[in-house]
Amino acid sequence: MTSSDERLRVLKLIEEGKISASEAVSMLDAASKPENETGQSTVVANEPPRYIHVLVTDMDSGKARVNIRMPINLVNTGIKMGAHLSTEINVLDTNQINDYIKRGITGQVLDVMDDDEGERVQIFLEK
Repeated sequence: MTSSDERLRVLKLIEEGKISASEAVSMLDAASKPENETGQSTVVANEPPRYIHVLVTDMDSGKARVNIRMPINLVNTGIKMGAHLSTEINVLDTNQINDYIKRGITGQVLDVMDDDEGERVQIFLEK
C-alpha cells in the first residue's frame, strides 16, 4: 500500500470516528517514514537512537491497541513484550535490533501483519 493510500485510510478512520487525532498522528507519522526496498528506514546518524516505539494497531478498526515508547536500554524487554502481542514478532530477533542501534539506524525496523489476530505490529527506533 502506498503512503498516500495509507493517509487516505487514516483520514477515513478519523471521519468515521474510529480513531482519535493522536492515534491518527502516530499512524500518519509511520506512513511518512522513508523506507528502502526491504521496508526498513535507513536514516543513519552519528548518535544511536534513544527510544523504541511499539505500535500495535487493530487492522479492522485502525485503532491503536498498544502505543508505547520506551528508552532503548529496555529494548530486550520491549521485544519480549512484542512477542506476547503477536506470534509473528519472532521474525526480528534482538541481535538485529541491537545491530540497528549500534549503526545509528532510526525509523521503522518492523512492520508485520498478523492476520490471525487482526493486528499490525510496527516497531520504530527514534531519537
